Amino acid sequence: QGSNLRTLYQLASMVVVASSSGDVLTKRHYGNIMYDRRVVRGNTYAKHILPTTAQPDPAEIRRQQANRRRAIARKQAREQFRPNTPEALEGRKHTDVQTELYLEELSNIIATMDIECQTDPFLDRPATPLFIPAKSGKDVETQIEEGELFDFDIEVQPVLEVLVGKTIEQSLLEVMEEEELACLKAQQRAFEELRNNELAEVQRLQEMERRHNEEKERRIAQQREVLRKEKEIAEKIAARAYTQQYLAGLLPAVFTSLRRHGYFYNPVEKDIETNFFPWLMDEVNNRVERRYTAREILDTMIYDVTQKRLERFNEEETQPEKSDS
Repeated sequence: QGSNLRTLYQLASMVVVASSSGDVLTKRHYGNIMYDRRVVRGNTYAKHILPTTAQPDPAEIRRQQANRRRAIARKQAREQFRPNTPEALEGRKHTDVQTELYLEELSNIIATMDIECQTDPFLDRPATPLFIPAKSGKDVETQIEEGELFDFDIEVQPVLEVLVGKTIEQSLLEVMEEEELACLKAQQRAFEELRNNELAEVQRLQEMERRHNEEKERRIAQQREVLRKEKEIAEKIAARAYTQQYLAGLLPAVFTSLRRHGYFYNPVEKDIETNFFPWLMDEVNNRVERRYTAREILDTMIYDVTQKRLERFNEEETQPEKSDS
């Protein structure tokens, strides 16, 4: 029974896909579902909306096909110019790895197995022995005792004299060179002092010349300003004289014309004409009107009185006539 269950589990775990012929079975390759094109990414409200019409627009289809062809052409061009990965070595194969900026966890865990094998460490290579050729002759030796060839105390004297002489000569040459260098430095120092003094004198003369030039330019500018002012004053005096001469006969005519046109007037007379005369005329008119009114009233009263007296007189005349009758 255990073997049957194990067999059933093995059969259930093995997923196979039947080919078109029905004879060949191929295993399904597992991969990361995040890269599956059938998975729609995004939020819940940004869904893909299907078109309302069942038949899409042919122009839209052609445009999408053209865009797809252009995208494929651009991708092929980029792949053509992009450096390709070299072919794998013999006995090896390339494996796809994640090269994105943010790594993703692979949920498909593949079972692995580790095998170890310990080998002996490598021994160091021994040093190569030196090549020593074989002897081809006979060995002969000779013993030389002290004092047989030369006497050191006697033979060393000329060499020592030469060494000491050369050392003293070199020392003298070095001392002479130092003295010569000291003299050259003293001469150079004196020359530099003289040159510095001459440069200071030249700078002083240049500064004095510059000050003289500036003073000369300033004096020239002042003289030019004085001449310009004198010329300007002379022009102003000439213009003033010409103006006075021109206006000598022009002013009386202008004043006469302005006075004739009423531009020049006596303020008292103008005030009397503009303010007093209108008021006086108004007052006179008012008084004359009141006088005329009083006269009319008086005439009316006199007329009324005379009419009344006339009527009374007529009545008095008629009464005696009635009495006589």
